[in-house]
Amino acid sequence: MSERKPEGAPAQEAPPTEGLLGPDAPPIERTVSVPHAPEPAQTEGLLGHTAAQEAAEAVRVRNPLAQDTLTPEEWNAAGYTPAYGLDLTELHKGAPGDAPWPDRMRTLLRTPMAERPAFERTPRELHPAAGAQTQRNVPRILDLSLRIGELLLASGEAAEDVEAAMLGIAHAYRLDHCEPQVTFTLISISHQPSLIDPPVTADRVVRRRTSDYTRLAAVYELVADITAEKVTVNDAYRRLAEIRRNRHPYPAWLLSMATGLLAGAASFLVGGRVDSKAWLVFGAAFAAAVVGDRLASFIARRGLPEFYQFVIAAMPAALCGILLSFNELHLRGSVVITGGLFALLPGRAMVAAVQDGLTGFYITAAARLLEVMYLVAGIVIGVMLVLYIGVNYNAKLRPDESIGGTTSPPVQLLAAMVLALAFAMLLQTDRRSLPMVVLNAGIGWSTYGVLVYNAGISAIVATGLAAGLVGLFGQLLARFQASSALPYVTAAMGPLMPGSALYLGMLAFAQGHPSSGLVSASRAVALALALAIGVNLGGEVARLFLKNPGASDRDAPHLLIPRRAAKRTRGF
Repeated sequence: MSERKPEGAPAQEAPPTEGLLGPDAPPIERTVSVPHAPEPAQTEGLLGHTAAQEAAEAVRVRNPLAQDTLTPEEWNAAGYTPAYGLDLTELHKGAPGDAPWPDRMRTLLRTPMAERPAFERTPRELHPAAGAQTQRNVPRILDLSLRIGELLLASGEAAEDVEAAMLGIAHAYRLDHCEPQVTFTLISISHQPSLIDPPVTADRVVRRRTSDYTRLAAVYELVADITAEKVTVNDAYRRLAEIRRNRHPYPAWLLSMATGLLAGAASFLVGGRVDSKAWLVFGAAFAAAVVGDRLASFIARRGLPEFYQFVIAAMPAALCGILLSFNELHLRGSVVITGGLFALLPGRAMVAAVQDGLTGFYITAAARLLEVMYLVAGIVIGVMLVLYIGVNYNAKLRPDESIGGTTSPPVQLLAAMVLALAFAMLLQTDRRSLPMVVLNAGIGWSTYGVLVYNAGISAIVATGLAAGLVGLFGQLLARFQASSALPYVTAAMGPLMPGSALYLGMLAFAQGHPSSGLVSASRAVALALALAIGVNLGGEVARLFLKNPGASDRDAPHLLIPRRAAKRTRGF
């Protein structure tokens, strides 16, 4: 038996023990030297130094700074960093880069965790704000990312951009190996620093959605400052609280007037003429939309679901259109009903749903599409109830009044721009962004008019191409203003919404022509899909010709990150 050495003596390599391997057994190559550590008991047997090896492994577990059991290459292959982290000298100088944070973080998000580089951050010795985060409060950082992600998702932002923002916040505060996950009502983020550390997971439920693009722009600015490593965690919480406390830029009475203005502008857009009757139709559409908005607000304060709010909001416009048709003056009641539909169609939710589906977030896309279907069903039920009664009493509704039979390009262009302005106000867009939104809407409608009325192209194809230009210019404007593209895109696509096709389908069903109703309804669905896909494609085309958000340092060409496609693709 071996002699026990006095306590406190340094550990030494044990002599080889005779046994199954014989006297020529090789000695142990890796030793652990720990000051004042008692030497573990050595047991002779078939395996030789089993007890000594177990004791050394226990020391390594207790002391993460001891020599690791895996090489750096093995840790990298496993997809994790060691428990004591990476050397800061491996980080890349000038970390955040010149590209906007959505592109940089989307690139990291589409990169597998084992391949995400550490050079995206600034070394602590080169950035004072980064050095302040040496003592990391992991739960607090995860909570901050969840709260910001909740505001983005509630504002209608795409799921991929929400995940990119959450990943960017965690990455900026030096939390590697974070995986955000966004669904329609639940967002979560998980952080696991290494194989031996327990993971930390937090989640948050999104219970209420608001349309406030001024708040969305402020959140984007906050995320940009965080990812540029200019804001500490405490300062980020303060700014987030200020963003939540800020009131909407437009009062409630002005929003009601904007709803009426949107419906009135839509009556000129689909009517295409200016005469004495047109102004009467405008006034009727304006009043019906305001009444519908107030009725929906009234029942919303009583706690009724949004489905019933859309049912009630759609009835006044349909009723006003029926009343205008009971005369011999041909006051174009169908135009009033179509204008009311433009004020209710959920374009923001539809675009977000299609964008989530195109980027691989199928669960969120399915939930958003289901939401759109319920809202459109509420509109259809509200209008159909009134149309059915009116048709039974021989209301003289003329479908050709709302399909652009009479065109006046200057009038329709002005109406499209006014419609986009009113829509942007309803979405609480910042006042400084309103001129750009109106300009983008004018570009989109002009493109649509030239393609349909001059080139004779199908309305579905023309809608897709015009929406593509809206998405392209919206993405460029967003990069110029360093904000989200939603304020510049959502309102600008308002004039292209399929209000006329939807109304024609409902009228055909009410008049007892189901085959014509199905054709019009299918046309409305095709127009909506072309609109949403065109907006998304325009934004993607803008990104194709912009700077790669990967590293561009000449001294580190191996750190370049390729721009990957959306997740869950065929592997390209």
